[in-house]
Amino acid sequence: MPLIRRATAALLLVAAVAVAGCERAPVPAVAPTPTQPAQAVEQLIEDLRRNDFVAFARHSVPPALHARLDQAWNEGRTRWPLTELPLDDRLPAFITALAAPGAEKQLLTTYNRQFSGAGAELRSAASTLGLFATQYLHKEGDYSADERAHYAQLVAALSRWGQKAPLGDPQRARRAIPQLVAAARQTGLAGGDDTFRQLGMQRSLERFGPFFGRFKQVLQTYGLDVDADLASAKATLIEEDGDRARVRLNYTLAGQKIEAQLAVERHDGHWYLSDALRHAETEAAAPAPTPTAAPPTR
Repeated sequence: MPLIRRATAALLLVAAVAVAGCERAPVPAVAPTPTQPAQAVEQLIEDLRRNDFVAFARHSVPPALHARLDQAWNEGRTRWPLTELPLDDRLPAFITALAAPGAEKQLLTTYNRQFSGAGAELRSAASTLGLFATQYLHKEGDYSADERAHYAQLVAALSRWGQKAPLGDPQRARRAIPQLVAAARQTGLAGGDDTFRQLGMQRSLERFGPFFGRFKQVLQTYGLDVDADLASAKATLIEEDGDRARVRLNYTLAGQKIEAQLAVERHDGHWYLSDALRHAETEAAAPAPTPTAAPPTR
């Protein structure tokens, strides 16, 4: 059921955006270096609110680790920081499918045949997806205790939104699909993993940013205003002990109140999310992908 998978990706992308919080405020020409743990969280979210994944990558990890990740990207060993987005392994194929010739007609035909007017079925799917995702978070995956507690709240909020959202409305689909198709084509990222590798980290992230922004605009037409939810967020310091600290994050997602605690740590005077550093280190050390065997010649 490709549309449901894509809808799931959209919902979970929003969850990734909401990992921290942000204040809606004028963006200075040169962002000041955060000197407090909560400020570092806010800076990351400001990067995401502006769809600036280049800045997000630069602010997420120390320079030496960023360089290792850049090299791993060029070698095809990682797609960090896109790996922080759920369903990241399908993202290149998703963009390629949207950018394909005739994608608008094909996707609208598929939508009209399988999902147009199927509000009850889609609401049931949103509920089921929420249950499965919650069970997975409790038992599987490389998540810290803080991440499991936070993401479980995100999944519950997005599942409730999905049960109310007009996902079966054909008029909205006729407006949304062409927007996503146009945004995907403008990225120049069609072609799968090889395109991402050839362009390199910075150029790929620069091109992905506008697509992410259009995705948020489409979600708003379905009643999910990501930027408004981000603007509701408040990050406050819980405790600080040397180069370690904990930050409390409060915000609203899809009408549901979320409260999370984030561990942060200081390296060379800069604060970083501890879980983000752990994931980035794993990505930087990722092995080279296994070459795909060529089909036998006849």
